Amino acid sequence: MGDGKQSPAGRKKRRKPARNSARNDKTKSGRNDRRQAAEATGNGSNNDSNIDSEGFRPNVGIIVLNERGQALWARRVGGKDAWQFPQGGINPGETPEQALYRELYEEIGLTRSQVTMLASTRGWLRYRLPQRLVRKRSEPLCIGQKQKWYLLQLKAEESNISFNNGYKPEFDHWRWVSYWHPLTKVVTFKREVYRRALTELAPTQLQLERRWLQRDR
Repeated sequence: MGDGKQSPAGRKKRRKPARNSARNDKTKSGRNDRRQAAEATGNGSNNDSNIDSEGFRPNVGIIVLNERGQALWARRVGGKDAWQFPQGGINPGETPEQALYRELYEEIGLTRSQVTMLASTRGWLRYRLPQRLVRKRSEPLCIGQKQKWYLLQLKAEESNISFNNGYKPEFDHWRWVSYWHPLTKVVTFKREVYRRALTELAPTQLQLERRWLQRDR
């Protein structure tokens, strides 16, 4: 109008993007939380009935080493810079070892014949989900994972590692890292389980690393 005043319509137009931005941020945050929950516990389609009386879902964690003692570290699909060891839920009627080899192939394309089992953790290692990731309306309620960890050595060529194995890919990239590197990089709520698993399996990994160093002299 040329009178130096802002019309009501003008004020609304300037506020709309801010409200929409906040709404979009909230929606994205909700989707991210749901994605993190699914990644942390599995999609639940096959093993919801396997949740124990305390609310923990059984799961296997997989550490694959090369001949140098370095560990396979994988980046999650769509997780930007989210990296972790391969892992997956144990289905009803499955033993942890059966779940290990199933998940090994589904997630990184390796078969039982292409690896050697070096060691495994004793008992279950548990972690709780942050409250924001607990699906409070789900039945039965899952509050976290109880895991058995396996230490494997790759015996086949690296070219056998793949993510497209007839299942929805969990990862889009991988690399070899030093054995303790994942401890400072994994999401916080999994860190203590990683520390306990890596510590328990470390003597076996150290033997492999020493053999490589002695052979390389």
